[in-house]
Amino acid sequence: MYDYMKALQKRFDRQEYPELAEQVERAQEELRRDMDAVGRRKMLRLLDAQNALLAESKLMSFTAGFKLAWGMAKELEADGLYSFEREEEEHICRPAEQVDA
Repeated sequence: MYDYMKALQKRFDRQEYPELAEQVERAQEELRRDMDAVGRRKMLRLLDAQNALLAESKLMSFTAGFKLAWGMAKELEADGLYSFEREEEEHICRPAEQVDA
């Protein structure tokens, strides 16, 4: 199910943030200039871990939203699917039935 949710998220979650990506790129360039090699390696490991955590939490959030929507759909289906046409027919037929009675 994990792979399926990941594929669904990839298909539907296509938000991009060019401004944020540019800010990250500038900050990385500044760090590359200002830090020594050991500091850069530590910072890159930290950023990799943070990115992995962000990707995982984003997927878990997507999965939770999907499960919530699925549960709501199942609940609505159990109650009978809503039909605007059926509601209109009932609204129109009710006064006619009362006149016949």
